[in-house]
Amino acid sequence: MTKAEACLWKYRLSGRQLMGYRFNRQRPAGNYIADFLCKELMLIIEVDGITHQFEEVNSKDQNRQKDLQSMGFTVIRFDDDEILHDMANVERTLIHYIEMYKSVNKK
Repeated sequence: MTKAEACLWKYRLSGRQLMGYRFNRQRPAGNYIADFLCKELMLIIEVDGITHQFEEVNSKDQNRQKDLQSMGFTVIRFDDDEILHDMANVERTLIHYIEMYKSVNKK
């Protein structure tokens, strides 16, 4: 686990910290391993390090994202710097997604 992944896990996702939802680390999703997955929200959070800026890796990321979306998941990507230097915005983005998901998927 990278430093950014560890920070996101410890300070926002572990122990149902984010609006009471359970996130799991390094969980299978189809043929992939998601950095973080919340099955209840059909949400995958991916944390991208510097290697994800390379064209070949970026192309693989795009294909992976399409595959995951075809399975019904929403994929939200953050880069390391966002998590390490602007956690408030990361949290706002995730809360916004959760609120939108809840409004569309009322039970």
